[in-house]
Amino acid sequence: MVDLKHLNRIRLVADPFFQQVIATCLLKTNYRLAGVDIELENSEKIPKKETVIFAMNHTDRYNYWPFQYKLWAMKSFPYTTVWVKGKYYRNAALGRVLDWCNLIPVPSLGYLIEELFKKKFKRRIDSFEYRAIKDLIEGKGVGDMTAKLGSEVLAAKEQFATYIRDTYDSVMKKVAELSRIALCETGLNLIIFPEGTRSLKLGEGKTGLAQLALHTGKKIVPVGCNNSDQVYRWTLPFAGKGKIVYRIGDPISVNDDLREFRIPEKFSLFSKESQQKYREQFEAVTQVVMDRISRMLDERYTDKSEIPAENSKHQIPNPK
Repeated sequence: MVDLKHLNRIRLVADPFFQQVIATCLLKTNYRLAGVDIELENSEKIPKKETVIFAMNHTDRYNYWPFQYKLWAMKSFPYTTVWVKGKYYRNAALGRVLDWCNLIPVPSLGYLIEELFKKKFKRRIDSFEYRAIKDLIEGKGVGDMTAKLGSEVLAAKEQFATYIRDTYDSVMKKVAELSRIALCETGLNLIIFPEGTRSLKLGEGKTGLAQLALHTGKKIVPVGCNNSDQVYRWTLPFAGKGKIVYRIGDPISVNDDLREFRIPEKFSLFSKESQQKYREQFEAVTQVVMDRISRMLDERYTDKSEIPAENSKHQIPNPK
């Protein structure tokens, strides 16, 4: 599982060898034989002399691959790392491949509840137990759920909830460190799916990306991924024929576009305290990013009438 021990083993590098192997042996061959066309619209908007955070919609499980491949083939940009869901590491072999690919696993609170419960009680957690423990961790209490808990779980619930909370805080602190190292020391660009999960239609964004940008001062480059879901139609990592279009938006600068949301003092990334204290700033930046991604998408991925440019709550000017 993805825990602190796993995260401590990760060593990010500026020129990941296994990414090159996959690009050369799998993707290049697959795309050529299948007839995959990859277009980066407005690629000139991607900064070349600094690392950035790419914010992309997440239509399918492989939609960052063609983007990484195209950047690699252009030979003009740094390599990338990606925030990846912790659940993909449940398969040990897949987890090793993801580590070799220079990626950063991000275990959610839900993932840790499920994995640590299984480790402690030697069985999978059921829906009532999950809800009760998650509510307890989030300070909501367990209410009527208590009656549905087994005696073993009931006896250990508060201690177990505290253990999960402490574990989550420690792993997210390490995720923050790895992300900062990637952007500020190793020279990697970072791809983040702000929705946090796959969805054909653009959903609501989570605030992790906003926190990272405000903390590091790195620019956010919005990317709209179009038609990857029609090229990667299967579970297996093989693309079919088609054209994928990535539209690149204007970089969003913390010191310019987002200056009204800047946080002048140092804050701890992903900490409960920071999320409570600066919630409005994090949510405002997230809304700006999601609005920008929406502009880069074909209508089948978002009902643009739902987010009209002139009515966006945190609208910022689109530099010409």
